[in-house]
Amino acid sequence: MKYTPPELRTVEVTRYVTPLREGGSLPALVEADDEFLYVLKFRGAGQGIKALIAELIAGEIARILGFKVPELVFATLDEAFGRTEPDEEIQDLLRASEGLNLALHYLTGAITFDALVTTVDTRLASQIVWLDCLVMNVDRTPRNTNMLMWHKELWLIDHGASLYFHHAGYNWEEQARRPFVQVKDHVLLPEATELELVDKEFREILTPERIQNIVALIPDEWLQTIDSPFESVGEHREVYTKFLETRLAHTEVFINEAQHARKALV
Repeated sequence: MKYTPPELRTVEVTRYVTPLREGGSLPALVEADDEFLYVLKFRGAGQGIKALIAELIAGEIARILGFKVPELVFATLDEAFGRTEPDEEIQDLLRASEGLNLALHYLTGAITFDALVTTVDTRLASQIVWLDCLVMNVDRTPRNTNMLMWHKELWLIDHGASLYFHHAGYNWEEQARRPFVQVKDHVLLPEATELELVDKEFREILTPERIQNIVALIPDEWLQTIDSPFESVGEHREVYTKFLETRLAHTEVFINEAQHARKALV
């Protein structure tokens, strides 16, 4: 099958529907000019643009690996959009988020995944644990699974807590070779018995070209806005590519950590 580089559509936010208070980054349900509903992740909230970059990279890696992930789109918020918002906190958030944001297609009627209700087979569980170890996603725990059941299928959402190396001075060389110790809290770790088989399959899919194409999706304006130690947008962007390529070259580090953590549970 011919490989097609990923692309993201851009939509214009036309209506603020309601805040989604359960999210740490204060996401909101909005309507866009294509008349679809989206969960909007604001550049002006929480961890800001870095969370959007993590959401974008991890979400598109998940998609290319075959997981079900809601469509990601760039969402433009006009400077006049929040002027009529009566809630002062929301108005401040809207004004801080003018410009290009990120949104996920809203899965109407989806319910939160509950490991006590729904059983995930060992293959899929191993695939999800492997993905989260690769991108260092700390937010897939029993308390907050960040997975949805929609039309009897499992969907992955909310990857903004991934790639946390960029919150700590971009020390990517050291971070890329570290085990993912937080895997011990992963909701699917007890069922993840096929990590080595999944590792071989997924490393073949995530070629350098595909990693580079995913990282290339990061808008220049996001990288220009972030305070960073890099001299150029290109250098800043390359760090994400190098981080992921290094982790892919040393997957045995996080696989061994996951296997040890799993043995401690079962």
